[in-house]
Amino acid sequence: MAVSLSSLTSSLSSLSFSSNISHNSTTLFLPKTFSLSRSSKFPSLTVSATSLTPPAEPEIDDLEAYVKSRLPGGFAAQTIIGTGRRKAAIARVVLKEGTGKFVINYRDATEYFQGNPLWLQYIKVPLVTLGYETSYDVFVRAQGGGLSGQSQAITLGIARALLKVSEEYRVPLRQKGLLTRDSRVVERKKVGLKKARKAPQYSKR
Repeated sequence: MAVSLSSLTSSLSSLSFSSNISHNSTTLFLPKTFSLSRSSKFPSLTVSATSLTPPAEPEIDDLEAYVKSRLPGGFAAQTIIGTGRRKAAIARVVLKEGTGKFVINYRDATEYFQGNPLWLQYIKVPLVTLGYETSYDVFVRAQGGGLSGQSQAITLGIARALLKVSEEYRVPLRQKGLLTRDSRVVERKKVGLKKARKAPQYSKR
């Protein structure tokens, strides 16, 4: 059964709500607008995030000036110094009382070792063994070889330099094997072989 639109309109208009509402009507006042904008009644909330990243390291030029200021007279004039070698790498290490900063060839250790966590952890082993990881600044002049060989040479250099501080450190460093020079090098190639020992496939005929 269809209901016409005109009949619905007339029925709605005939409805009256005044008979059910008392004369003491209560009027509700609602705000005209509801906005999420900041109001003067409420203080503004400011969210600030503090980065936990340590302050940026000095630039390369600043590091060079910093090293020269910390090492008057250069590496040779220092007293706590050690030389480490590994394969073709040679590292001259100087220890100075500080906060555990590593400077290698006037560059920060993290930048020099390209952020490699293994090499960065390896060079700290002698200081961590004695509990001095935040007691000395390490200044290194490394040459020859690759980054892997240089990291191991630095480790030996730091261990030898710590002996200049006190001979009592020899026992714990020796127990960790940090005072032994690793003499292993790449074996030379032989004539008639592809590498040091790899030979071409044997053919009987």
